[in-house]
Amino acid sequence: MQTLSLKKLQTHRTRTFNLPPSKRLASPTQALTFVNRRGFVYFWPIKGIDLPSLWTAVAGDRPVADKHDDPGHITWGWKDGALDKRIWYYAKILRKKATMISLEIAPYFYALSENYGSPEEDYLLAYEEGRLTQAAKQVYEAILKEGMLNTIDLRRAAKLANAKESEFNKALEVLQSDFKILPVGVAEAGAWKYSFIYEIVPRHYPDLPERARRIGERAARTKLLELYFESLGAAQERDVSKLFGWKKELITRTIAGLLEKRMLVESEHPKHKGIWFALPKLM
Repeated sequence: MQTLSLKKLQTHRTRTFNLPPSKRLASPTQALTFVNRRGFVYFWPIKGIDLPSLWTAVAGDRPVADKHDDPGHITWGWKDGALDKRIWYYAKILRKKATMISLEIAPYFYALSENYGSPEEDYLLAYEEGRLTQAAKQVYEAILKEGMLNTIDLRRAAKLANAKESEFNKALEVLQSDFKILPVGVAEAGAWKYSFIYEIVPRHYPDLPERARRIGERAARTKLLELYFESLGAAQERDVSKLFGWKKELITRTIAGLLEKRMLVESEHPKHKGIWFALPKLM
């Protein structure tokens, strides 16, 4: 078994994560180019998960700053300003964390979601199968009936004004991670005068279900793993599982396909035990 070159791996990630000495992203246009090149990234870096993030590409490989005047926080304005522009797909997706997905790649994610092209019926099936809580059902039905709603009005319309904050937030996260709703703007509402506005996914991206319908689940997983390994250079099965949450047999089968096509090779890591899968050029 070949051994992974740590020097080549670091050089690769310096490029794909846009780390110094690469020039930091300095404009919304550059941010869009970054997302499109990678296919999908996190908005903030997530502890324990290796994946490019917009914050890191702008601020460097350091923790997210607490100070609001930190230069890295310019990303917040870029993200909010683009919510209604349909330049990328933004919602809490991977591990229910803020994820930015290129519009070219969004159909591959949607193809793996529990949606079958009927916004008025898909959620009921999910609820009956126990994949949606009662609170999530009420939130979805409120948006379905009333149209776009900010979180303050949405909570009231969903009859969850007296529910725990955690229950309402969990409902929002579950609906986003399954591509049922997404934030499409910001309203000056609530105590902080800052509130996301949510909409049903097919109403904001009407062509998404049809584009996804032409993609099989196997093809979708293959495409997403190609992009994942192109961003990371090398990873283990458990890393894939941690990020995507797919069943082990599906991950094993998808990686086997990439190995067969020589897009990946099995390797050893100089410092870590276990089998690693890596781009051939990093040996």
